[in-house]
Amino acid sequence: MATVTVASFIKIFLLISLFHLSFATRRLNEEVVQDPSQLLHYHNGPLLYGKISVNLIWYGQFKPSQKAIISDFITSLSSSSPVSETNQPSVATWWKTTEKYYHLSSKKASPRLSLSLGKQILDENYSLGKSLTSKHLVELASKGDQRNSINVVLTSADVAVEGFCMSRCGAHGSSSSAGHVKGKNYKFAYIWVGNSETQCPGQCAWPFHQPIYGPQSPPLIAPNNDVGLDGMIINLASLLAGTATNPFGNGYFQGPAEAPLEAASACPGVYGKGAYPGYAGNLLVDSTTGASYNAHGGNGRKYLLPALYDPSTSSCSTLV
Repeated sequence: MATVTVASFIKIFLLISLFHLSFATRRLNEEVVQDPSQLLHYHNGPLLYGKISVNLIWYGQFKPSQKAIISDFITSLSSSSPVSETNQPSVATWWKTTEKYYHLSSKKASPRLSLSLGKQILDENYSLGKSLTSKHLVELASKGDQRNSINVVLTSADVAVEGFCMSRCGAHGSSSSAGHVKGKNYKFAYIWVGNSETQCPGQCAWPFHQPIYGPQSPPLIAPNNDVGLDGMIINLASLLAGTATNPFGNGYFQGPAEAPLEAASACPGVYGKGAYPGYAGNLLVDSTTGASYNAHGGNGRKYLLPALYDPSTSSCSTLV
């Protein structure tokens, strides 16, 4: 899983041997700006291609307005999303950086990755309780379609998850499907992101909350007026980029496979030009609300998205 690190880069112990999954976790409070000069290496594994549905599994209680923040972000990833030319930079423009990985890895023409919002599955009654293990996350992710899809498990603020707030804010990985295709098992990709609003916003919702560790600076105003959900967007965006470019643990990454740096996690704490530890960078500011953002989305949304490692320039690429 791809993780969000705290400033001190807490090391995590991944349960790969237990579940035989490829994990990349989004580490806590990735506010330390690293030197991205070392190229992310391609490990010759498959990337995600073609039309992929992003299925959302809502675990616990979410308001309709909170669900809309996430679903609008997913639909905004497509270049065909209704964002006017004047509303730039856009979420779709941010996502285009991931296409550069495909140009480098593909030796033959392959269908371009196209993400769309798929099914939304509700589990409002906490079918597995309010304290989840990594194995529970895979079980929940398995509720979504397991072909041509990414299943995203979203846990509400009152749900505790193994490692959450201690070593990670979210994670992505892959698991074997319960079904068979032509007599063979196949893998599906999944993501988990937790709402940190009441548990650890200083770790998993920075820069919208005062950080627990590292340089202290005033928190920014969240563009959707929801610290927990706007923090989830940052982590979800990072993990989506990691899933596209390293879905099964043998795509693009740097460092050990057990704790890889990926497309977004290679650029921790960077959201705009001029970023440094404790400072997210020079961002756009909404003149009405004072909220900070760097990308326009559908339905008039504004989002703050992490920098992505650009393999064509060997540097962290920001929208602003």
